[in-house]
Amino acid sequence: MGFNVINRISEKCDIKITHSKFDALYGMGNIKNKQVILIKPQTYMNLSGNSIIKFKKIYKVSDDQIIVIYDDIDLKVGDIRVRKKGGAGTHNGMKSVIESLNTEDFSRIRVGIGEPEYKDDIINYVLGTIPEKEKEILDGAISKAADAVVQILKSGVESSMNEYNCKT
Repeated sequence: MGFNVINRISEKCDIKITHSKFDALYGMGNIKNKQVILIKPQTYMNLSGNSIIKFKKIYKVSDDQIIVIYDDIDLKVGDIRVRKKGGAGTHNGMKSVIESLNTEDFSRIRVGIGEPEYKDDIINYVLGTIPEKEKEILDGAISKAADAVVQILKSGVESSMNEYNCKT
């Protein structure tokens, strides 16, 4: 879901993700008069923090300028949650980011994908094809999450939380 949201932002804001560095694909541009770097780590998910910390150090990005977008099986399909900080929950990619940054104090947007029917099938569920019946719901959530990022950049994370932390 994170990559899908990044792709939507890329399309809406005309930021081409055509560069490769630090085990990530990335693109640079402006959104609401703020310079941004859209990053899609190309490592295993549980090593996502490795790319993010390298960009943070080279481009001198502060923790409060970081927004991480990821899927969440603990949220109903299509729900999104914007948070100013927090833990990783069960998400290994977020655990990597928190460990690499050595803080939980950065914004994140979680996109709900629901739980798999069988708990033993989490990996296949998360990495598998989106079921046809959920595509429209998730497409709407992807758009809302992209809009939530723009709202954070425009008016701050609290504003985005107030507007987007609701059920679909």
